[in-house]
Amino acid sequence: MSDKLIVRALKGERTRPVPFWLMRQAGRYLPEYREIRAKSKGFLDFCFSPGLTVEATLQPLRRYHMDAAILFSDILVVPYALGQEVGFQEGEGPKLKALTNSAGVAALSIEEFHERLEPAYETLRQLVFAIPETTALIGFAGAPWTVATYMIEGGSSKEFIKAKSWAYRNTADLERLIDLLTEVTAEYLLMQIACGAEVIQLFDSWAGILPEEEFRRWSINPARRIVEKLRSRCPNVPIIGFPKGAGALYETYVKETGVDAVSLDSSVPLSWAAQTLQPHAALQGNLDNVLLLAGGEAMERETRRIIDILGKGAFVFNLGHGILQHTPPEHVARLAEIIKEAG
Repeated sequence: MSDKLIVRALKGERTRPVPFWLMRQAGRYLPEYREIRAKSKGFLDFCFSPGLTVEATLQPLRRYHMDAAILFSDILVVPYALGQEVGFQEGEGPKLKALTNSAGVAALSIEEFHERLEPAYETLRQLVFAIPETTALIGFAGAPWTVATYMIEGGSSKEFIKAKSWAYRNTADLERLIDLLTEVTAEYLLMQIACGAEVIQLFDSWAGILPEEEFRRWSINPARRIVEKLRSRCPNVPIIGFPKGAGALYETYVKETGVDAVSLDSSVPLSWAAQTLQPHAALQGNLDNVLLLAGGEAMERETRRIIDILGKGAFVFNLGHGILQHTPPEHVARLAEIIKEAG
């Protein structure tokens, strides 16, 4: 097993110093990122340009010396690789040609799946040699339920009426879609590991919109199957699950999926997480990303409180969600200082 600090923490060891990385640590809040982002035609084109994505991944490491680098990509490269039309409109987010029925699901194809994702694999191969020796390389994918919501809604949503209606009324179609996404997501992550990823994170950003029984069916069950497949082939690679917004169902998720670690959104009470979740999995999180944007004494106080409570066990410091676009880079620098000062 790797002796890198973050890998040890994710596998259940209490470490000092506390390792850290930040979701969306490479992105629009950095002026150097905005400079290279302007060199591509669109966001998807950027994600599939290894020369640019390697540089984007390295930029926050140069500034803040995180303990992990995470592949610069997007969860929606998976539906793109399956043949669905995917685009990104500036200021509006992702736009997909929405699936409306079983014929749309049947039209998805795995024939060119890995070929279409080759640029992401090449980015990982290059990063293995580009990142510092003590820095771990994280691969990731969207969880099947979250990816399915975008595929059915045709983009982002506030109420997820179409996706949830499939769960209740078009159950057979959703099951076929989730089964396909579970299969290809596991294969995608295995290929990432083969190309150098040492840690995997599964983002289930919209898990929290599901009621308990639907949560088990569409979030927990696919995640468990992915974890089982990865662990059978790569038993030493730690897997982080992130069922954002799951509330009390975080406990069920941890126990039933078998993840090594769970990333907490900012609404999760720290003492409850330490008592209920930490005996079963390493924890990651969970500073409010708006606090990082605001900075100052409130951010510093909450950072120390999180480390004080969760740092008594296996723990990786992170945010409760990704860095916001207008976050001042100096606030991230101060956060990195506080984490290192905490020992």
